[in-house]
Amino acid sequence: MYLRPTDLSAALTALKGRPCTVLAGGTDFYPARVGRPLPDAILDITSLAVLRGVREEEAGWRIGALTTWSEVLATPLPSVFDGLKRAACEIGGRQIQNAATLAGNICNASPAADGIPALLALEAEVELSAHDGVRRLPLASFVAGSRRTALRPEELLTAILIPRWCESARSTFLKLGARRYLVISIVMVAATVDAGADGRVARAAVAVGACSEVSQRLTRLEGRLLGKPLEPALADLVRADDVAALTPISDIRGSAEYRRDAALTLVRRALAELGRE
Repeated sequence: MYLRPTDLSAALTALKGRPCTVLAGGTDFYPARVGRPLPDAILDITSLAVLRGVREEEAGWRIGALTTWSEVLATPLPSVFDGLKRAACEIGGRQIQNAATLAGNICNASPAADGIPALLALEAEVELSAHDGVRRLPLASFVAGSRRTALRPEELLTAILIPRWCESARSTFLKLGARRYLVISIVMVAATVDAGADGRVARAAVAVGACSEVSQRLTRLEGRLLGKPLEPALADLVRADDVAALTPISDIRGSAEYRRDAALTLVRRALAELGRE
């Protein structure tokens, strides 16, 4: 069964009535099914125009579930989104960026999903809609493990919500791979910092991806950054035990030991970069 509704209510009604595999950009959907049968029921949401685009709201920004990485890159956004835009440049090639959605990257829940650390560093939430109501979850609570999320069978992820940061907030994203582009991450780091009028860090978020089953915030490090001058010397505050909770694996792209050491280096580079801006 193939369904392609043109309004959100019809899509949510379809999900309430039967289990469906949701199709958006399709950049993960089709490769994962090479040599395998298609699901019994496919819900194609690409005609739901209400789920497209980025808009500013009173509490922050709303990124519709069908917004592509190319659309994020093309949208004028404050500097706090610089890290997310850097991540957008790393999502495959231009053709993939034109089709792939941010929501699909989240729902796919790969440990190496480039968008998740960048969104964690923005303290993102997700909006989950069902026929009977809407709920919101922090992104950190939504991604439950490798290829696992808190999405219920009757729910559709309809938006990514970014809380408001001060206009002075800065962010970055660094990725280590076997080559510059078109590669699965070995390690990635996203960081966002905001300084008060006194030039000291008032808010900070640092996230590491591809080093655990789920991308993780470095909360102890974030706490140590608060109150410190926003300058390159922030990198000196990073300690080896800040990445102790990470659980990297060894595979063909790198050993667990190498990943942990690389994560430490990238965190330092990210903070030094933000301190120089």
